[in-house]
Amino acid sequence: MPIDPYTAAMLTVLCVALVCATAVCMTAILRAHRSDVVAVVRALPELAATLLRWRRRR
Repeated sequence: MPIDPYTAAMLTVLCVALVCATAVCMTAILRAHRSDVVAVVRALPELAATLLRWRRRR
């Protein structure tokens, strides 16, 4: 099944965006101090709970 050019272009853009986002995240993690990374990881459950509460209210 051939892929039309529009779909191929969109897949290419999506792949490039994913690679760029991964590179930005990895760079930020590598440049951050260890205590900053630990603080963010510890805050993730609270952030998830807040987002879930907000989503249920809507």
